[in-house]
Amino acid sequence: MQHIRIDRSKALTDDPSTGHNRWHPGIPPLVEADEGEEVVLETRDASDGFVVRGLPASPPPATGGRVHPLTGPVYVKGAEPGDLLEVEYLDIVPEPYGWTRCGPGTGYLPDLVSEPFLAHWDIANGFATSEQVPGVRIPDGCFMGTAGIAPSHELLAEWTRREADLVARGGRALLPEARDAVPSDEAIATHGARTTPPRENCGNVDAKQLTKGSKLFLPVHVPGALYSAGDAHFAQGDGECCLTAIEMGATVSVRFHVHKGEAARKDIRWPRFSHAGYFQAPQWAVPSHFIATMGMPVTGDGVQENGDLNLAARNALMNMVALLEERGFSKAQAYVICSVAVDLRISNLVDTPNFTVSAFLPEAIFEL
Repeated sequence: MQHIRIDRSKALTDDPSTGHNRWHPGIPPLVEADEGEEVVLETRDASDGFVVRGLPASPPPATGGRVHPLTGPVYVKGAEPGDLLEVEYLDIVPEPYGWTRCGPGTGYLPDLVSEPFLAHWDIANGFATSEQVPGVRIPDGCFMGTAGIAPSHELLAEWTRREADLVARGGRALLPEARDAVPSDEAIATHGARTTPPRENCGNVDAKQLTKGSKLFLPVHVPGALYSAGDAHFAQGDGECCLTAIEMGATVSVRFHVHKGEAARKDIRWPRFSHAGYFQAPQWAVPSHFIATMGMPVTGDGVQENGDLNLAARNALMNMVALLEERGFSKAQAYVICSVAVDLRISNLVDTPNFTVSAFLPEAIFEL
């Protein structure tokens, strides 16, 4: 068994030999693993240790280019470009502290709250509780928010090209930036891709179903694949709407299998994942007692849009925030609850103009 250990008292920037916060094929592996060998990675939280127990909500921590530190890479022996790498998640063990924050201008509802808000979570016995969100108990749904493999030089250049094009057209993307980059080697720091957005290598997909027992399938782009992981979440609702889930450090155990030539043969270019059982205890994955709100593509001032799922999802969440306010929670508390516990489902994709998104709230989180 291979084991990559970290010093949790140190940020990645102070202990750069344990990982990286950019995607680049030139980052050297920390360990080599045989196919089928268990590999254990100790990981830092998404803020790289900036957020700690007792930190006040205002001002919010300025993490700059340090977000999403990753532990790794792991060189998987036998993995070559064109192969399909199978990553089996054997276990994900949470640290005892987690956090969730939101603020003005952040998340999917950037205009919802006017002041920064930070919830500190105590994690024990399979649940997370917070003094900042009283009366709520969030069940264990541990998964790695960010995990993936290295791009080739050609794929890295393609990411940079298309994201720069998006910015030029008025869109938003985090382009390569050397500030706070780990490794600090000029070639990697200047050209490495930020770890915030997900891409073909998986990365920060925040798929809450990638829990213990799941398998992640990734097309390999470089020899050894170069797998890394970080940004663990104790729990998250679909969409992570307030920008953060219950963020935490964790210890993840994985095992690799190489499907030779599978990605090239089947032209698999994007991640896939599976789970042989329930990704979470059934009463939480499919709650038996819930309340849901609906959203349709109608603006607040009464303009009818045609099949706009983005607007429908926003309206479903806004209606859930209103429901939680009826129960005595502040807007910020409601936003956090939505981000860590509320799931979104597409209820209708065919009845123009009002495609419908529903937001599901499990009532059992209030049963302390």
